[in-house]
Amino acid sequence: MVLLSYNVNGIRAALRKNLTDWLANTQADVVCFQEIKATADQFDDTVFKELGYEYCYWYPAQKKGYSGVGIISKKKPLNVAYGTGIDYMDAEGRNLRVDFENFSVMSLYLPSGTNIARLEHKLGYMDDFYTYVDQLKQEIPNLIISGDYNICHEPIDIHDPVRLKKVSGFLPVEREWLSKFLNNGMIDSFRYLNPEREEYSWWSYRANARANNKGWRLDYHLVSEPLQQNIKRAVILPEAKHSDHCPVLVEIDK
Repeated sequence: MVLLSYNVNGIRAALRKNLTDWLANTQADVVCFQEIKATADQFDDTVFKELGYEYCYWYPAQKKGYSGVGIISKKKPLNVAYGTGIDYMDAEGRNLRVDFENFSVMSLYLPSGTNIARLEHKLGYMDDFYTYVDQLKQEIPNLIISGDYNICHEPIDIHDPVRLKKVSGFLPVEREWLSKFLNNGMIDSFRYLNPEREEYSWWSYRANARANNKGWRLDYHLVSEPLQQNIKRAVILPEAKHSDHCPVLVEIDK
């Protein structure tokens, strides 16, 4: 099964940039979207159904034009879980999970820390999410959490680790949390199969960053340890240019 994760920075804008034409050529089975910035009545998801994604699920934020996640699938899930049950998380539409027979897939959009208040919000979210996933894995051991974590883990994951070490997304406290999260039974699928590759999944719109490949690796498929031997392929797809992010792909042996 091929899984894609893509922060589209507005699904309506991505659709205007021919997202569906690109998707038609990927042959992905499940696609996790982040930052859809729309409610289900603001765009027509039949364009995905025409590509074979018969099952489309959307979890927008309560605030219009903000955040929100989605999952489209060619296979019918056994169950769909909207949110985490934690009110402040769910108000921002940041978690959506589909359960299949052999594993579950979550689309995650972790907050950014654009100012002091939002950084505090992000750190609180990270702590609560850690506890939530720790408990969830007791119920669902075969778990894949795909999405925009808004954290670069190691210096290899960011174009200028020295200069950016005091910027949210590469702060020591954020990196330490991601290390703790991984050490608690999750695998960074891309780094697992590509230990030396310096590739990124997000570029600022400023200063021609993408053309100069001054990027950050913020998007991950984190796979729980029971599925480690099922990870067959993990790649970043920078040729897709519908957003300031690009998609990341993992192939899992069912």
